[in-house]
Amino acid sequence: MDLQIVTRGDHKVIEGRPGTQLLRSPDDIVDVIGTYFEHRSNSLLLYAENLTDRFFDLSSGDAGAILQKLRNYHIRIAIVASPDAVKQSTMFGEMVLEESKGGDFRIFDDSDSAEMWLTGE
Repeated sequence: MDLQIVTRGDHKVIEGRPGTQLLRSPDDIVDVIGTYFEHRSNSLLLYAENLTDRFFDLSSGDAGAILQKLRNYHIRIAIVASPDAVKQSTMFGEMVLEESKGGDFRIFDDSDSAEMWLTGE
């Protein structure tokens, strides 16, 4: 799995490599979760291209399945996805607004902002 471990102070962030697809199906998130626990990480940072091809189409069920598995293990996730680069379904955008009320999932335009949110800086 093409992941890297980034340490910022007391925080270990598991980060996907930009430009690579990690998840071909929602079930592939299990390998990411394994890496998360292996390295005793605090959070997960993925890029849009790391996700399944249909992640941003809420009707596919991919986002729901992946986010539920992460939620089951109390894993915080930030996704870097520029609105111009990713086509999101209307329902996906509504889900993101609802999820932003909690502290487990956010979408950011850049990795610096995502990392700051994950590490609490």
